[in-house]
Amino acid sequence: MPGACLLLLLLKLCRVHPEEETKNPDGLDGQQERNRSWATSEDWKQRLPKSIIIGVRKGGTRALLEMLSLHPQVAAAHSEVHFFNVEENYQKGLDWYRQQMPVSNSNQITVEKTPAYFSSLKAPERIHALDSAMKLLLIVRDPVERLVSDYTQILHNRKARHKPYQSLEQILWRGQELNTKYKAMQRSLYALHLAQWLEFFPTTQIHIVDGGGLIREPLSEMHQVERFLGLEPYLGPDNFYFNQTKGFYCLQAGGLQHCLDQSKGRPHPTIDELLLEQLCTYFSAHNENFFAMVGRTFNWC
Repeated sequence: MPGACLLLLLLKLCRVHPEEETKNPDGLDGQQERNRSWATSEDWKQRLPKSIIIGVRKGGTRALLEMLSLHPQVAAAHSEVHFFNVEENYQKGLDWYRQQMPVSNSNQITVEKTPAYFSSLKAPERIHALDSAMKLLLIVRDPVERLVSDYTQILHNRKARHKPYQSLEQILWRGQELNTKYKAMQRSLYALHLAQWLEFFPTTQIHIVDGGGLIREPLSEMHQVERFLGLEPYLGPDNFYFNQTKGFYCLQAGGLQHCLDQSKGRPHPTIDELLLEQLCTYFSAHNENFFAMVGRTFNWC
């Protein structure tokens, strides 16, 4: 059994990751089917989420979700559902969406994460229509680092499939100008995307998680998340340990330890210093707008 799920199973109900799922005809994975078999009380059922991690891509959403999963009052959907941003899924309706959620009881809140929601034009209004009181979690990191991490994932996937690829310099430099239409660039324009969400949700319903802080001091960030979600204080120093080999904090509970999979913390390629300077300059005004919108600043670039 995968280490992540072994850890989570000892703590609460757990769904396996999408690449490890075995789907049943009714759309539930094997673990949910086992949960259903022994959860005889009517209190145990699949519920729509009360909180959604809406982004950002390559900002630390998986780490945030797995840390939240340690809390006994949280039931996390471990597959990215893509309900509100993919038209084919949205047309399947709320019953289908609910079926993608883990089994939970009335003392738990269900949480799902799909980073693509943040930059989706339709997701804010659709989520508001579902639940205007939805609590949204947005984890952000230095937009240049996020961009490079985004490119690194795409590069890794293309290499694995033996497809041609370009360096980031080749993609972003168009003569003397930056190729600002590159999708990974667009995803780092936090202020632009947040403005769409603020048309439907007040800032009090959007909690900003510092992705860099989650790496350096995960417990401090998670205490803030617990308070935002109205959870009882639970996570403590014993739930985290620093892995010297990987260079970041991993999770532990019940005598078991678990680190994020190898795709997390993947080494970045060397990027031209001049390009990095240009990117920092380009994002500076967008960053200032974002800081003003959320009422806090971050030490980026």
